[in-house]
Amino acid sequence: MSNLVEARNLTKHFDELVAVDSIDFDVHEGEAFGFLGPNGAGKSSTMKMIGSVSPLTAGTLEVLGMDPAHDGPKIRARLGVCPQDDNLDQELTVYENLLIYGRYFGLSRAVIDERATELLHFAQLEDRRDSPVEPLSGGMKRRLIIARALINQPTLLLLDEPTTGLDPQARHLLWDRLYRLKQQGVTLIITTHYMDEAEQLCDRLVIMDKGKIAAEGSPRALIEQHSTREVLELRFPVGTQEINAEHLEDMASRVEVLPDRVLLYTDDADKAHAAVLDAGFHPESVVSRRSTLEDVFLRLTGRTLVD
Repeated sequence: MSNLVEARNLTKHFDELVAVDSIDFDVHEGEAFGFLGPNGAGKSSTMKMIGSVSPLTAGTLEVLGMDPAHDGPKIRARLGVCPQDDNLDQELTVYENLLIYGRYFGLSRAVIDERATELLHFAQLEDRRDSPVEPLSGGMKRRLIIARALINQPTLLLLDEPTTGLDPQARHLLWDRLYRLKQQGVTLIITTHYMDEAEQLCDRLVIMDKGKIAAEGSPRALIEQHSTREVLELRFPVGTQEINAEHLEDMASRVEVLPDRVLLYTDDADKAHAAVLDAGFHPESVVSRRSTLEDVFLRLTGRTLVD
């Protein structure tokens, strides 16, 4: 299995701020690789270095077998980039956005026309080919941005928060489009705040916190390593969470007290629930669920808000 990206001791400073702190990772050809982390964790800074638009401060980085410091234009020619912000030209039509972007890569009008037809079909925007961009829905715009990023038939596609702000239906449609790309052999690098999105799309991922990598692996492997199979959520009257939680320690592998809930991490939520009732506790509500990547994420990065 070949690596399209190799980073060793990758570091990025902005004056005194250490945005990326000596991290190592590889991205394999044909996989979907994810960067997860709270705001300020270093995800975007890492993506910009991979995209060869931001120089590294220290360490080594190879993208597509090349050095971004010397081969930036060659690397960018083989990348597709889907930025977090909508940077479509609102005054042009859907097709014209693809045409202008294709010309940046030196593609002929005939080649662009052929690829645009295929990409608009892929993005389910055929009937919007000659429509102006401005009135399109958020989901349509995101699909157009991805179609635009594919106009040069990239080897590596960078997606920064690809479904931010979309409703559930639009998110699931976009997931389907990205999964199809991976099936076609396109390598994806994704940053996202949605844990379910990372579980659905990523073969492997790293969780970043304060510029460092806190954990790495497949979603399932991370859950197995850092959490339990199931979680029992108990809601007690306001102000009694901590008092009740003190008596629940022996009923789970780990107990976490939140302002509105007590979480019992266990391999058998039903058994833990029965133990809670047998001990004479009567929570206002009970939710039994499987452990998720979000449980891992919050355990490794904390629940404190980061501005």
